[in-house]
Amino acid sequence: MRIALATFLAALALPAAAQQPPALEPLPDAPPPPIIEGEEVEPEVTIVKKGEDTVEEFRIHGKLYMVKVTPPHGTPYYLVDRQGQGTLERMDTLEPGTSVPMWVLKRW
Repeated sequence: MRIALATFLAALALPAAAQQPPALEPLPDAPPPPIIEGEEVEPEVTIVKKGEDTVEEFRIHGKLYMVKVTPPHGTPYYLVDRQGQGTLERMDTLEPGTSVPMWVLKRW
């Protein structure tokens, strides 16, 4: 009985052992990122301490477009100029369309 079982298991394992992995070819090197000459790619960031809050101001070409305020306790929030008119709107996250779920779980 044991010999028959061992032979059966060996017969099942033989096709799996005979399979060869496909020949893999190396991927070509990725092209370098485009270089924009004469343009500032990274924003200018100014970090200021106002009271206990840390304020990071983000500018491109000298124009303020976002402010990140990090209080000592709690989560940071953002003030973003969405339309480029100088009006900053508060956002709790930078991902558009996301909001914190506010379901009522229990009332007293």
